[in-house]
Amino acid sequence: MSTIIDRFNKINSNINNLKSNKKVNIIAVSKTFPLEHIMPLVEYGHIHFGENKVQEAVSKWRDIKLKRQNLKLHMIGKLQSNKAKSAAELFDYIHSLDSQKLADIFSSFEKNNQKKLKYFIQVNIGNETQKSGIPESELEAFFNYCKIEKNLSVLGLMIIPPNDQNHNKYFKHIDYLNKSLALEELSMGMSSDYEDAVRCNSTFVRIGSSIFGERS
Repeated sequence: MSTIIDRFNKINSNINNLKSNKKVNIIAVSKTFPLEHIMPLVEYGHIHFGENKVQEAVSKWRDIKLKRQNLKLHMIGKLQSNKAKSAAELFDYIHSLDSQKLADIFSSFEKNNQKKLKYFIQVNIGNETQKSGIPESELEAFFNYCKIEKNLSVLGLMIIPPNDQNHNKYFKHIDYLNKSLALEELSMGMSSDYEDAVRCNSTFVRIGSSIFGERS
Protein backbone atom coordinates (compact mmCIF):
# COMPACT_ATOMS: atom_id res chain seq x y z
CA MET A 1 0.00 0.00 0.00
CA SER A 2 1.46 3.36 -1.04
CA THR A 3 2.21 5.88 1.68
CA ILE A 4 1.49 9.62 1.73
CA ILE A 5 5.16 10.24 0.87
CA ASP A 6 5.03 7.81 -2.08
CA ARG A 7 1.93 9.49 -3.45
CA PHE A 8 3.41 12.96 -2.97
CA ASN A 9 6.64 11.97 -4.74
CA LYS A 10 4.71 10.49 -7.65
CA ILE A 11 2.78 13.74 -8.14
CA ASN A 12 6.00 15.74 -7.83
CA SER A 13 7.62 13.51 -10.44
CA ASN A 14 4.64 13.88 -12.78
CA ILE A 15 4.90 17.67 -12.51
CA ASN A 16 8.68 17.64 -13.10
CA ASN A 17 8.17 15.51 -16.21
CA LEU A 18 5.89 18.20 -17.63
CA LYS A 19 8.93 20.50 -17.70
CA SER A 20 7.09 23.65 -16.72
CA ASN A 21 8.99 26.89 -17.30
CA LYS A 22 8.15 28.01 -13.78
CA LYS A 23 8.48 26.48 -10.34
CA VAL A 24 5.29 24.62 -9.45
CA ASN A 25 4.32 24.54 -5.78
CA ILE A 26 2.20 21.67 -4.50
CA ILE A 27 -0.31 22.79 -1.87
CA ALA A 28 -1.14 19.64 0.09
CA VAL A 29 -4.82 20.18 0.90
CA SER A 30 -5.15 18.85 4.42
CA LYS A 31 -8.73 19.92 5.20
CA THR A 32 -10.68 17.40 7.32
CA PHE A 33 -7.55 15.31 7.99
CA PRO A 34 -6.18 15.30 11.57
CA LEU A 35 -2.67 16.59 12.15
CA GLU A 36 -1.28 13.12 12.89
CA HIS A 37 -2.32 12.06 9.36
CA ILE A 38 -0.54 15.09 7.87
CA MET A 39 2.64 15.02 9.99
CA PRO A 40 4.55 12.49 7.84
CA LEU A 41 4.55 15.06 5.03
CA VAL A 42 5.55 17.86 7.43
CA GLU A 43 8.41 15.69 8.75
CA TYR A 44 9.41 14.94 5.14
CA GLY A 45 10.06 18.65 4.69
CA HIS A 46 7.08 19.77 2.64
CA ILE A 47 6.00 23.30 3.61
CA HIS A 48 2.85 24.26 1.64
CA PHE A 49 -0.50 23.14 3.13
CA GLY A 50 -4.06 24.20 2.34
CA GLU A 51 -7.17 24.50 4.47
CA ASN A 52 -10.65 25.81 3.65
CA LYS A 53 -12.10 26.52 7.11
CA VAL A 54 -10.56 29.01 9.49
CA GLN A 55 -11.62 27.41 12.77
CA GLU A 56 -10.41 23.96 11.75
CA ALA A 57 -7.10 25.42 10.59
CA VAL A 58 -6.55 27.36 13.83
CA SER A 59 -7.12 24.32 16.04
CA LYS A 60 -4.93 22.15 13.82
CA TRP A 61 -2.04 24.41 12.79
CA ARG A 62 -1.56 27.22 15.31
CA ASP A 63 0.82 25.37 17.62
CA ILE A 64 2.78 23.51 14.95
CA LYS A 65 3.32 26.74 12.99
CA LEU A 66 4.89 28.36 16.04
CA LYS A 67 7.38 25.48 16.23
CA ARG A 68 7.99 25.26 12.47
CA GLN A 69 8.04 28.79 11.17
CA ASN A 70 8.94 27.74 7.62
CA LEU A 71 5.47 26.22 7.14
CA LYS A 72 3.24 28.12 4.70
CA LEU A 73 -0.50 27.87 5.19
CA HIS A 74 -2.88 28.59 2.30
CA MET A 75 -6.53 29.59 2.75
CA ILE A 76 -8.24 28.05 -0.26
CA GLY A 77 -11.91 28.12 0.76
CA LYS A 78 -14.62 30.76 0.68
CA LEU A 79 -13.82 33.36 3.30
CA GLN A 80 -16.51 35.21 5.21
CA SER A 81 -15.63 38.73 6.28
CA ASN A 82 -16.18 37.92 9.97
CA LYS A 83 -13.43 35.28 9.76
CA ALA A 84 -10.97 37.36 7.73
CA LYS A 85 -8.99 38.74 10.68
CA SER A 86 -8.55 35.26 12.20
CA ALA A 87 -7.46 34.00 8.79
CA ALA A 88 -4.92 36.79 8.44
CA GLU A 89 -3.41 35.94 11.82
CA LEU A 90 -2.75 32.31 10.86
CA PHE A 91 -2.46 32.03 7.09
CA ASP A 92 0.37 33.16 4.82
CA TYR A 93 -1.52 33.00 1.51
CA ILE A 94 -5.16 33.82 0.76
CA HIS A 95 -6.44 32.23 -2.47
CA SER A 96 -10.03 33.43 -2.21
CA LEU A 97 -9.85 37.24 -2.25
CA ASP A 98 -13.06 38.26 -4.02
CA SER A 99 -14.59 41.40 -2.49
CA GLN A 100 -13.70 44.96 -1.57
CA LYS A 101 -14.86 44.24 1.97
CA LEU A 102 -12.24 41.50 2.35
CA ALA A 103 -9.59 43.69 0.75
CA ASP A 104 -10.41 46.47 3.24
CA ILE A 105 -10.15 44.10 6.21
CA PHE A 106 -6.84 42.61 5.07
CA SER A 107 -5.37 46.04 4.33
CA SER A 108 -6.33 47.27 7.81
CA PHE A 109 -4.95 44.10 9.41
CA GLU A 110 -1.61 44.46 7.62
CA LYS A 111 -1.22 48.08 8.74
CA ASN A 112 -2.04 47.26 12.35
CA ASN A 113 -0.01 44.06 12.65
CA GLN A 114 3.06 44.57 10.45
CA LYS A 115 2.34 41.28 8.69
CA LYS A 116 2.17 41.10 4.89
CA LEU A 117 0.20 38.28 3.31
CA LYS A 118 0.17 37.05 -0.27
CA TYR A 119 -3.07 36.98 -2.22
CA PHE A 120 -4.75 35.39 -5.18
CA ILE A 121 -7.90 36.96 -6.60
CA GLN A 122 -10.55 34.28 -7.12
CA VAL A 123 -12.35 34.66 -10.44
CA ASN A 124 -15.71 33.02 -11.05
CA ILE A 125 -14.65 31.98 -14.53
CA GLY A 126 -17.87 30.13 -15.35
CA ASN A 127 -20.27 32.67 -13.78
CA GLU A 128 -21.64 29.92 -11.54
CA THR A 129 -24.08 31.15 -8.91
CA GLN A 130 -22.97 28.50 -6.38
CA LYS A 131 -19.28 29.48 -6.55
CA SER A 132 -17.34 32.35 -5.04
CA GLY A 133 -15.15 34.69 -7.01
CA ILE A 134 -15.55 37.96 -8.83
CA PRO A 135 -16.95 38.10 -12.37
CA GLU A 136 -14.38 38.48 -15.12
CA SER A 137 -15.98 41.82 -16.08
CA GLU A 138 -14.99 43.27 -12.69
CA LEU A 139 -11.50 41.79 -12.52
CA GLU A 140 -9.37 44.68 -13.73
CA ALA A 141 -11.08 47.26 -11.49
CA PHE A 142 -10.88 44.94 -8.47
CA PHE A 143 -7.23 44.13 -9.13
CA ASN A 144 -6.40 47.84 -9.26
CA TYR A 145 -8.34 48.43 -6.04
CA CYS A 146 -6.42 45.69 -4.21
CA LYS A 147 -3.03 46.54 -5.63
CA ILE A 148 -3.06 50.33 -5.87
CA GLU A 149 -5.58 51.56 -3.30
CA LYS A 150 -5.04 48.86 -0.67
CA ASN A 151 -1.39 47.96 -1.35
CA LEU A 152 -2.06 44.22 -1.13
CA SER A 153 0.52 41.83 -2.53
CA VAL A 154 -1.54 40.15 -5.27
CA LEU A 155 0.49 37.33 -6.77
CA GLY A 156 -2.02 36.04 -9.31
CA LEU A 157 -5.48 34.70 -10.04
CA MET A 158 -7.23 31.58 -8.76
CA ILE A 159 -10.03 29.54 -10.31
CA ILE A 160 -12.09 26.44 -9.68
CA PRO A 161 -13.36 25.69 -13.19
CA PRO A 162 -16.89 24.45 -13.92
CA ASN A 163 -17.25 20.69 -13.73
CA ASP A 164 -18.09 20.28 -17.40
CA GLN A 165 -15.12 18.24 -18.70
CA ASN A 166 -13.80 21.31 -20.49
CA HIS A 167 -11.39 22.60 -17.88
CA ASN A 168 -8.61 23.30 -20.39
CA LYS A 169 -10.70 26.05 -21.97
CA TYR A 170 -10.96 27.79 -18.58
CA PHE A 171 -7.31 27.14 -17.69
CA LYS A 172 -6.14 28.75 -20.93
CA HIS A 173 -8.43 31.72 -20.51
CA ILE A 174 -7.40 32.46 -16.92
CA ASP A 175 -3.74 32.16 -17.96
CA TYR A 176 -4.45 34.81 -20.59
CA LEU A 177 -6.13 37.07 -18.00
CA ASN A 178 -3.25 36.51 -15.56
CA LYS A 179 -0.72 37.58 -18.18
CA SER A 180 -2.83 40.59 -19.17
CA LEU A 181 -2.41 41.85 -15.58
CA ALA A 182 1.33 41.02 -15.65
CA LEU A 183 0.93 38.57 -12.76
CA GLU A 184 3.56 35.90 -12.18
CA GLU A 185 1.72 33.21 -10.20
CA LEU A 186 -1.44 31.24 -10.94
CA SER A 187 -3.47 29.03 -8.58
CA MET A 188 -5.38 26.29 -10.38
CA GLY A 189 -5.46 22.53 -10.69
CA MET A 190 -6.55 19.83 -8.27
CA SER A 191 -6.11 16.05 -7.97
CA SER A 192 -8.06 15.30 -11.15
CA ASP A 193 -6.65 17.97 -13.46
CA TYR A 194 -3.36 19.30 -12.07
CA GLU A 195 -1.27 18.12 -15.04
CA ASP A 196 -3.42 20.09 -17.49
CA ALA A 197 -3.27 23.08 -15.14
CA VAL A 198 0.55 22.97 -15.08
CA ARG A 199 0.60 22.77 -18.88
CA CYS A 200 -1.43 26.01 -18.81
CA ASN A 201 1.15 27.70 -16.54
CA SER A 202 -0.28 27.07 -13.07
CA THR A 203 2.35 27.64 -10.39
CA PHE A 204 0.29 26.54 -7.36
CA VAL A 205 -1.70 23.29 -7.57
CA ARG A 206 -4.09 22.33 -4.77
CA ILE A 207 -3.97 18.57 -4.22
CA GLY A 208 -5.70 16.69 -1.42
CA SER A 209 -7.09 13.20 -1.97
CA SER A 210 -4.29 12.12 -4.31
CA ILE A 211 -1.83 12.71 -1.47
CA PHE A 212 -3.76 12.00 1.72
CA GLY A 213 -6.32 9.51 0.43
CA GLU A 214 -10.09 9.77 0.21
CA ARG A 215 -11.90 11.81 2.84
CA SER A 216 -14.34 9.91 5.01
